[in-house]
Amino acid sequence: METLALIPSIPNLLTFFISYLIIYLIAYFFIFRHFKSSLRPEAASCAISFSHGTPAVFLATAAILSDASRSFHSRNTPFQSLVLDYSVAYFLMDLCHYLVFFPGDVLFIAHHLATLFVFLTCRFAAGHGAYAILVLLVLAELTSFCQNTWTLAGALKSDLSFAAKVYEFFSPPFYALYTVVRGFAGPLFLYRMLVSYLSGDADGVIPPWMWISWIAVVSAAISVSILWISNLWVELYREKSQKLHKKSS
Repeated sequence: METLALIPSIPNLLTFFISYLIIYLIAYFFIFRHFKSSLRPEAASCAISFSHGTPAVFLATAAILSDASRSFHSRNTPFQSLVLDYSVAYFLMDLCHYLVFFPGDVLFIAHHLATLFVFLTCRFAAGHGAYAILVLLVLAELTSFCQNTWTLAGALKSDLSFAAKVYEFFSPPFYALYTVVRGFAGPLFLYRMLVSYLSGDADGVIPPWMWISWIAVVSAAISVSILWISNLWVELYREKSQKLHKKSS
């Protein structure tokens, strides 16, 4: 365990967390101040997700490519650790959001806690394996921009015709991208990750209980994602079928 890794990481975590907090407060009290009170927390959450998602994809990709010796069990580089700090701060901030405004949303709270467990154990307990975790982060955040746009449009579609058009326009491509990333790319990479760990590549650097828990958490997240997007496809099919039926009748 790299116990000293926590010391230089604390300023990074605080800086990133405070940055997300400021973005959240600006979004809540200024950018979305004209939204209904019931929608403002969700909109503010989307704001910090916007600020994390796409930048995280570029940062994580750069951190992965900058490590010539990258593997499923390679030592975390300083750049990779910095990106992990960046994402840990985001999930901590969004977790606070859910605990304050949606304490009954057990699924999202559990998701954030599980994600934080994976990031924190990789960052501080093992000090290895960031390559795998950052690839999973890239896959998870590739759909972030579309999902946040779709979420905001969906929240406003009953009040604004423009939002309804955006929601309708974004739904099929967002669903398709999400299906490819979460339904195919994610499981394929998870399989490669599992094969590497089962072969013993990580022996001595990542404890078995840790990588097993990573596999379990990611498997559960992918399964829930597949179920979620499947239900959305079914709902979209029903909506299209109803519209066609109304036009033909």
